[in-house]
Amino acid sequence: MALFGTDGIRGLANSELTAELALDVGVAAAHILIESLGSTATRPRAIIGRDSRASGEFLESAVVAGLTSAGVDVYRVGILPTPAIAFLVAQSKADLGVMISASHNPMPDNGIKLFARGGGKLDDTLESAIEARLREPWQRPVGRDVGRIINDETLFQKYIDHLLSSLQLKLSGIKVVIDCANGAASFVAPEVLRRAGAEVIAVSNTPDGWNINDGCGSTHLDSLRQHVLKNSADIGIALDGDADRCLVIDKLGADVDGDQILAILAIALKSTSKLKSNTVVGTVMSNLGFVKAMEENGIQVLKTAVGDRYVLERMLQDGLNLGGEQSGHVILKDHANTGDGTLTALHLLQEMKRSEKSIRDLAAVIVRFPQVLINVKGVAKEKLAGSKAIAAAVSAAEQELGDTGRVLLRASGTEPLVRVMVEASSDSVALAIANKLAQVVTQELE
Repeated sequence: MALFGTDGIRGLANSELTAELALDVGVAAAHILIESLGSTATRPRAIIGRDSRASGEFLESAVVAGLTSAGVDVYRVGILPTPAIAFLVAQSKADLGVMISASHNPMPDNGIKLFARGGGKLDDTLESAIEARLREPWQRPVGRDVGRIINDETLFQKYIDHLLSSLQLKLSGIKVVIDCANGAASFVAPEVLRRAGAEVIAVSNTPDGWNINDGCGSTHLDSLRQHVLKNSADIGIALDGDADRCLVIDKLGADVDGDQILAILAIALKSTSKLKSNTVVGTVMSNLGFVKAMEENGIQVLKTAVGDRYVLERMLQDGLNLGGEQSGHVILKDHANTGDGTLTALHLLQEMKRSEKSIRDLAAVIVRFPQVLINVKGVAKEKLAGSKAIAAAVSAAEQELGDTGRVLLRASGTEPLVRVMVEASSDSVALAIANKLAQVVTQELE
């Protein structure tokens, strides 16, 4: 089984993702980094941060030990969002970035995300190379050749200044509740919004090492919904554990998903002639309603595999500046090389201010097709790809739907499960077809 998924390495901390593995990954990454730089008078530099999970403390230490023992200087910046690490790597011209986080996963999980020079995620070939070189014999540096550790938890100010510099308008007059998921942005996100001029109510912003994503954040919107209604807020923003995505609650308590967020930002950029090629990048999970709304507004939609890394790859390939996922990963390429929930929130609020419309009115540009998603646990990717029964069931479902919906089955890149997604003209039709398909997929387990 491959070590790297669609978003780095993830697993149950101290069981699947151990300190030993983290150290080995640090060493292997250092070897590849040093070889790629060749002979140079300057020692390679890495920046490492983490989210608020307790397990991040020992995993960070293990990665740092691996990197420095192999001759890389490491700057530890503390608890910061994933996009902050990507920004700091690019801004400081560091050679490598490391984020210890399992994003929206439950607290017991953790992960390792690696960033290349410039702040982009490592491509698949480099991840495969790191995996191939784990625990290889090597000549260890000694004396002055070992790496050093520099603790600098003041760099977050550069990230805050960067976010604020992306705005053209003050956000005064907007009342926002932000749910920080007790995660990596618990301090940074409320501070940025306040400095941008919004009235801010921060919730789930007291991480204790154990409460990240626990009934809060982008995977648990009910708590935010209650706070928005209770405080008569204009908008609620929900971040995930490492704050690289955001979802929204409108003033009446309705969800606003990543497709709607992407549509709002695409139309806003097009209205000011800033949407490159009048094109936006989505994924195979993008709702049909999103695609139709973009067509009606003269915007082309390109689709990639699920994963913000693939969205970014297509954006770079075609020179585009906006892309994202239904899950709330949005890449504003003019300002960032990765999804950034706080940046996305700032630009949504700015569009509310500029247009003088509520987020509910802005989101109404999309009429979403009813979508049902069922997760079937334990199905191997090989069985999904090779099953004639599953292929026949999908073909039958597609014939039944015609052009009134669609079917998508895919293996998760971060969890051991298969996602069965059906869009249709009604909830009942989507649910019935999804249940049929899930039953077929489940039978393939036996």
